[in-house]
Amino acid sequence: MQLGGVSAWLAALPVWQGFALLVFGGLGLAAVVQVVGDRVLRRLTDRIDGQVDDIVLRGVHSALYVTVAIAGAYAGTQVYDVSPDVAVPLEAGTLSVVIFVWMVTLMRIGRKASAAATDNRYVDRQVVPILQNVWSALVAGLGVFLLLVLWEVDVRPLLASAGLIGIIVGLAARDTLANFFGSLSLYLDGTYKVGDFVVLETGERGRVEDISVRSTVIRTRDDILVTVPNSKLSNAAIVNESTPKQKRRIRVPVGVAYGTDVDAVEEILLAVAEEEGLVLERPKPRVRFREFGASALNFELLCWVGNPAQNARTIHNLNRAIYERFRTADIEIPFPRRDVSVSVTDVPGDLFRQSGAEPFSADGGRDAP
Repeated sequence: MQLGGVSAWLAALPVWQGFALLVFGGLGLAAVVQVVGDRVLRRLTDRIDGQVDDIVLRGVHSALYVTVAIAGAYAGTQVYDVSPDVAVPLEAGTLSVVIFVWMVTLMRIGRKASAAATDNRYVDRQVVPILQNVWSALVAGLGVFLLLVLWEVDVRPLLASAGLIGIIVGLAARDTLANFFGSLSLYLDGTYKVGDFVVLETGERGRVEDISVRSTVIRTRDDILVTVPNSKLSNAAIVNESTPKQKRRIRVPVGVAYGTDVDAVEEILLAVAEEEGLVLERPKPRVRFREFGASALNFELLCWVGNPAQNARTIHNLNRAIYERFRTADIEIPFPRRDVSVSVTDVPGDLFRQSGAEPFSADGGRDAP
């Protein structure tokens, strides 16, 4: 029997019988969907890794039952010539129930998915609640809008008011909104995360302690917490010393006097680097002869450390060791010198006693002739 024949057969039945048959038919179809859907879901969720997909599929499955069950009542309003006083409220009511069920279901799925994502160590815990709140607001706003349109409520005044309120709020909270979107851009770009060592354009260097919606907190090497708005960080050049790997190369410049044995300097610098426990063996330390300075031969010791937090301590240890080894080996570390000479042959007159002037005595009076 084709679909048109089924509709004609249902239309021939009394209204109450056909309507009841459609309602119970929808409930029966929902039961079939539930039984078959559970089996399909078990197979899908077993094959797909993770928890988010399981939450989404099972959450949508429940709303699907309700939609199929209510579809019978909605079909009754379309098949039978029901009085408009009954058909319109019944049709709007069934659709309203479907919209409300799906709205609640999607919001619940968002909360469960965000909770599962928060437990994931690869996802930033600070950003997940933000995305979850945005998702809930969008779903609730869309659901309320559909309900108002369904019940023939004029939404144009509401849209106009919402637009005006949005402009006012945007002007009043532009800094907050800039920080909010700045935090999203930092998260999506993967600029840094909690625990990374970063260097800002202003020169501050430290460990990222916290990333919130409004700002980022950085703990400097002086144990001072610096709070920087995310809007500024999203538009600034940031050096992340913790990515892609933790190890970092450090540079130790040193100058020696002209005439010093270059090979001896290189041997001492490499030996000091190999003896320092914080310096990594791989890659090997290197020495580079950089330039002929104004008063020294400038060298640079290049070596690697395992963590950017060890940079300052390693440089300190290397400088101390280099100074001690140079002093033992009688290698001079020069410093700038300036020799000033004054010629008095071209100075007119006497520098200490002008001609024609009377000499002064020690007590400030003039000498007697």
